[in-house]
Amino acid sequence: MGSPSGPRRVVLIVEYDGTPYYGFQLQPDRPTVQGTLEQALKGLTGHYHRIAAASRTDTGVHAAGQVVSLLPQTDLPLSAYVGGLNARLPHTIAVVSAFFMPAGFDVRRHALSRVYRYTILNRRTPSPLWRDRAALVREPLDTVAMAAAARLLEGTHDFSAFARPQEPHVRTVRTMDRAELCRREELVFLEIEGRSFLPQQVRRTAGALVLVGSGRMSRQQFEALLASGKPGAAHWTLPPQGLCLLRVSCQGFPPEPSSSALNEPVEPRGG
Repeated sequence: MGSPSGPRRVVLIVEYDGTPYYGFQLQPDRPTVQGTLEQALKGLTGHYHRIAAASRTDTGVHAAGQVVSLLPQTDLPLSAYVGGLNARLPHTIAVVSAFFMPAGFDVRRHALSRVYRYTILNRRTPSPLWRDRAALVREPLDTVAMAAAARLLEGTHDFSAFARPQEPHVRTVRTMDRAELCRREELVFLEIEGRSFLPQQVRRTAGALVLVGSGRMSRQQFEALLASGKPGAAHWTLPPQGLCLLRVSCQGFPPEPSSSALNEPVEPRGG
């Protein structure tokens, strides 16, 4: 199926292992997810395309449902963007699905929410299988206390304390729709959903919650930290390999099945 009449954007759901990349965003002389995708697009279409993404994930951060868009310069069927790109991409990046959206669709501005998951492996010994997927925390964690503290994040707050120190003009007030923490055997999962996030917000939040779980910070101290508004006060930043962008919800997204690849509804995959 080719492109409908009139200009359209091609939107891709992309999954990737961020371990070998210096983040999503293009950087000179360094491998990035954006640079790798753009090279594959050039190989597929014969044209250079500048792509936009819903989230500029950092070095080593993964994604199960990154949303990427481009203005096509050729009339290719959507199935070509899935099969053709995957044939040209390394095993660390895959296009899960593709569909058309109106030309005015802005993958960042039209994002209604983003869901991030941070994974902690809570045991004394390291795991080769989880080495690049979770942060190892050896001390026992009280996940009930951590979950109670995490719920304090829900709502609208100044999240300066849980972000990298910023320039004064950066707006640090954000709304978190959901903050949940659960344990499944040796794995601890923190999921936070909101429209937008500050740099390192989830990793610093996870670090502070580990202090709560280990007994080094009380729930009241965590609440005071959140209310402090002091930039970078939560400096216990966990490593990037535990962080994954699970999914992005956008206005008018996904579209009707008739405009998606393989004539099927498109849903970002969870991780």
